[in-house]
Amino acid sequence: MSSDPVEDPRTAAIEQLERFGLSAYAARTFVALASLGTGTARDISQVSEVPRTRVYDAIDELHDRGLVDILQSSPKQFWAISAETASRTFEHELQNRTEILRTALSELEPIERRTEQRGVWTVDGQTAVTERVLEFFASADDEIVYMTVEELLTEDLIEGLSEATERGVSVKLAGVSTEVQERIQDRIPGATMFESLWIWSDTSAGRLMMVDGRKTLVSALVNGADASPSDPRAETAIWGEGDTNSLVVVLKAIFTWRLDANPPD
Repeated sequence: MSSDPVEDPRTAAIEQLERFGLSAYAARTFVALASLGTGTARDISQVSEVPRTRVYDAIDELHDRGLVDILQSSPKQFWAISAETASRTFEHELQNRTEILRTALSELEPIERRTEQRGVWTVDGQTAVTERVLEFFASADDEIVYMTVEELLTEDLIEGLSEATERGVSVKLAGVSTEVQERIQDRIPGATMFESLWIWSDTSAGRLMMVDGRKTLVSALVNGADASPSDPRAETAIWGEGDTNSLVVVLKAIFTWRLDANPPD
């Protein structure tokens, strides 16, 4: 469980450094040096709960990663780079690892992705569902029909819809309040609004969407508004792709009926 950095910055810093791949002793040593400014192995051991004999191993690990400098004195003095420089170092490292992962996974993908996904696929958690929705937005060529509740219409999604309209994609939106509609139309002048299928406040529905008439997704808020977005049970969705996919066929018929009955303004 992550600590609140404001309440316990030392524990939070150690936890994050370990997540970036530092050993427990190296993480504690770096945090101790960050608070000391400079120090000897004895100084570090006294404030870090790292055995003095292990401080030197931790320093070697940190020095190899460019996080500490060493003064060749007697006894040796150690100096930690600034919080800003350390954060930038880890950020660059993370970006590099992410790019390597993206390249490697891209080379493993089939040359042509299947355009027909048999069956209905599930995804759990608001973060994961949002990522899938953004992926669908990015793949749109002609039309996005999107219905949602206000709390799920995040800035990332608005930006995704805006980028779609810039590509010439038609965006139709429903299920939000007048205030949110005005905000959307300010950000995405080309978006059109239509009446929702139902009163969203009376349901546990999360989002319904259709992209290019052949890719659909529907979700529900499982634990209600009080659920944490990071909770896998906060939202669950099903999606399908392809002209003959069962979910696509059903939702396409619903959307077509609704849009024909209530043409967007």
